[in-house]
Amino acid sequence: MIRIITGEFKGRRLETPRDASKTRPLPDRVRTAIFNMLAGHYEGQAFVDAFAGTGSFGLEAISRGASHCLFIERDRQIAGLLRQNIESLGVGDRAELMHADALGLAVQARCPRPVHVINFDPPYPMMEDPQQRRLILEQFTRLAEHLDEDGFALLRTPHPFYEPRREDEPISARVEVDMALPGLAGPETHVYGSTAVHWYGRLRQSSTAESDPAAG
Repeated sequence: MIRIITGEFKGRRLETPRDASKTRPLPDRVRTAIFNMLAGHYEGQAFVDAFAGTGSFGLEAISRGASHCLFIERDRQIAGLLRQNIESLGVGDRAELMHADALGLAVQARCPRPVHVINFDPPYPMMEDPQQRRLILEQFTRLAEHLDEDGFALLRTPHPFYEPRREDEPISARVEVDMALPGLAGPETHVYGSTAVHWYGRLRQSSTAESDPAAG
C-alpha cells in the first residue's frame, strides 16, 4: 500500500496494481530521503514525473506544494490508476497526465519551461539494456536542458549497476556503468539498498556546483 507521506494529502492512499512489480514504486524511506533533500525546492515549482507509475513521486510533490506536475506513463492500466489518484485527490488543476512513451518527441514539447525537478524512474531491464539505456539517457539529457538555474534531474537505477558481462568474462572484471552525462553537473549518487538515485543539475561556473548538484 502506497500513501502520501506528508503535506496537504498526508496519509491519503494511492491506487496501485495488485502486482506491485508492474510499477516498482519508490519505498517510503527513499521518497522521504529524496524530499528531505528537496526541502525548499518544491513549493510553487513545476515537476516532471516520467515512467510515473501510479504517481507516488509527483503526487507527493503536489502534496508538498508543487504548483504543477507532468506525469508520463505508457501502460494503459497503470495510467488509468494514476488518473484515479489524481481525481481522488482533486488535483486535476495541478496535474497533467500524458499516456505516452516517456522517450517520445511529444514529451519534449509538453515539458514545462522552465522545470524545477525532473524524475526519471525507468524499468531496470530498460536501463540494463545498453541500447535502451542510451535512448533513456538521451531523452533525460534533452529534458534536463529545460531545468531552471537551481533545478534538479533525478534518475533511478539498480545498485550495483554494471555493464553487461560477456560469457567468458570473470565477475571480478565487471565494469560499472558511467553515469556522467554531457552538459549536466553530477551525478551525486545516493544508494538505498538495491536502488541508486543519481542527482544532476545544470552546469555552472562554480566547481562546487558541478560536483554537488544536490547541495543547497
